[in-house]
Amino acid sequence: MQITNQKRLAAKLLKCGVNRVWINPAYLDQVSSAVQTDDIREFIDEGWIKAKPIKGTSRVRARARLEQKRKGRRKGQGKRAGTANARNPRKNRWMRTIRSQRRVLKDLREDGTLLASQYRRYYLKAKGGSYRSIAHLHSQMVIEGVTLKGGDE
Repeated sequence: MQITNQKRLAAKLLKCGVNRVWINPAYLDQVSSAVQTDDIREFIDEGWIKAKPIKGTSRVRARARLEQKRKGRRKGQGKRAGTANARNPRKNRWMRTIRSQRRVLKDLREDGTLLASQYRRYYLKAKGGSYRSIAHLHSQMVIEGVTLKGGDE
């Protein structure tokens, strides 16, 4: 039994592609005997012929991938297009470290831990790149005899 013509007519009526036309298997004989468009229209009204829903692209895998990226996965060698400097520029690294060090030095000067002359000395050393981090700066201060508040000694 051939229902190619019936599917074509149904697709035209349903305004969809032939592949989206669904015919109820229980009524295949009746549908195959239909010749006119009116018959097909009647079957559509009765619910024997329907248009399948449009299939979208599933976002499940995309969401899972995004979740992993948020955890810091998928950053391996094969995913990198730019140089290390392009991805995390030296200038930005420097700005981050120097700004945080200067902020700490300013706080230490304002709360009276450092004298203005000491502040200037550490400021210039920080500018020269002597300290890797705030922890390094603190440890150097402790070595040089500066007493820090908050148990950093």
